[in-house]
Amino acid sequence: MTNNDASSFDIPTERRFGWSNLFVAPDEDPRNQSTLVGERATLIDFRLTLELKCQGLSAEQMARRTVPPSNMSLLGLVRHMADVERYWFRQVLSGEEVSPRYRTSDDHDADFDGAIADPAVVNDAWNVWREEVTYAEHFFDSIEDYETTVPLPNEDQVIAVREVLIHMIAEYARHCGHADLLRERIDGRVGF
Repeated sequence: MTNNDASSFDIPTERRFGWSNLFVAPDEDPRNQSTLVGERATLIDFRLTLELKCQGLSAEQMARRTVPPSNMSLLGLVRHMADVERYWFRQVLSGEEVSPRYRTSDDHDADFDGAIADPAVVNDAWNVWREEVTYAEHFFDSIEDYETTVPLPNEDQVIAVREVLIHMIAEYARHCGHADLLRERIDGRVGF
């Protein structure tokens, strides 16, 4: 296993933008290209933001834990969000009996703890994340009313599709903020 302690890496001495105050130039930015509006468009943009913040990094950089003692890394965030997508869209909204791909009952942080600097682990994480995002998008294509409610697993409560959508936006917003800081510590790259 690779040592992911930040003290073993060069830390950038300056911040750098991709273009103006942006992460990439406007013509290279995949966000805000959707014909959708509202919550679903916002969720799509946040997913693209996470992907953008990880763009062009090696397996070592994706797995780097740059803020000790945290076990957080960009790769861990991708794995974590794959499980979050899986839980809310497959288990809660679709009622499937599925287990998390990474988190276990023995290791609640397995999504982060297992984020090691191995290209196969990085490829798997992206494949799983994209599979879960695709599933979620198919779910949205099949539903007409975001006010539809479903029972929460193991609880006597229901939740509306719109509430899940808003929760996912908040989850991505929080973790895209983490991704901003992690990426800046890796190569100094900043910007919205």
